[in-house]
Amino acid sequence: MTDDRQQHADPRPTASRRRVLATAALAPVLTGVIGAIGAVPPARAATAGPGAEPVHTPVPPVMTDLADWADVGAALGAPGGMKRFMYHTPLLRRDLHVVSRGIRVAPALALGTHVSFVRYADGSSLLMGDAVVTERELQPFSDALHEHGIGQTAIHKHLLAQRPDVWWCHLHAHSTDPVTVARGLRAALDRTATPFPKTNAAFAAPPVMPFAPPFDLDTAAIDAALGVKGTADSGVYQSTFVRRETITDGHLLLPPGLGSTTSFNFQSLGHGRAAISGDFAVIADEVQGVLAGLRRGGADLVELHHHNLTDQPRLFFVHYWAVGDAVNLARRLRPVVDATNVAPMKGTGS
Repeated sequence: MTDDRQQHADPRPTASRRRVLATAALAPVLTGVIGAIGAVPPARAATAGPGAEPVHTPVPPVMTDLADWADVGAALGAPGGMKRFMYHTPLLRRDLHVVSRGIRVAPALALGTHVSFVRYADGSSLLMGDAVVTERELQPFSDALHEHGIGQTAIHKHLLAQRPDVWWCHLHAHSTDPVTVARGLRAALDRTATPFPKTNAAFAAPPVMPFAPPFDLDTAAIDAALGVKGTADSGVYQSTFVRRETITDGHLLLPPGLGSTTSFNFQSLGHGRAAISGDFAVIADEVQGVLAGLRRGGADLVELHHHNLTDQPRLFFVHYWAVGDAVNLARRLRPVVDATNVAPMKGTGS
């Protein structure tokens, strides 16, 4: 009699064997990536006691000066600046004419590529960022990131019903060679029409048309309503909060404000009205309350997703959109802020 187990045996590898095969297949690829961007030292570990699992101590960031990043800035080909622990470079998509629900979107409202480098006590560096790309640019941009060992941790939207179609890609690379990472990032951005001092190689950049929306917002009233001092940047008023928890990404301790902020970006529409685009950084227990609270406060929901792959505590990000009286919207959305474990970020708008 035929053994039923043999007759119905699945010829495909088991789940565990599939993982082994996949790891073996990927090994040359991963080796090439590590070789391209520099091997990263392993996390430091301490043993709690005989037979206990190793306890990994998060590696802290270290303070640096602008001069420490001169080679990175030269490789990227764009001026950057210091934001405490972070060497930060903004690249606004001023070349794009984006309309969402009948509103011309200012580049500083939701069309900014932002990348940050952080140095760590073990000599390694972390790149984290968010890149704005059109749908036409998305695949070649992604291909270039993969070629240069830069990871994508999210591909998502910040706007509803926008034209042209635009996507946002979160970027991640951990390396002992940040200059090589910066060169790889520039190679990827050169697959887009992101404005640089010189025209990008792969895409013919259209002329950059200045766009200056009116600015008649009552910023003092917005500050009072939200409980944080905001800042004006490129015609947009920004109010920012940071998570109170200590956030880690793998074995790295993230500095406050890197990938863990709740933000309000106000673009004036005239007569005290504004379009607001931003996101809430929340833990799992806060997600449903924030979604419901945003709707009660007059905001439309755009996206719920992750920015990182290995963060602890696990953070989710809720992107939203609202149009109306700026001060009234700030007052209505303040309870959503108060329902999350955040504190005002002072002295910066991002």
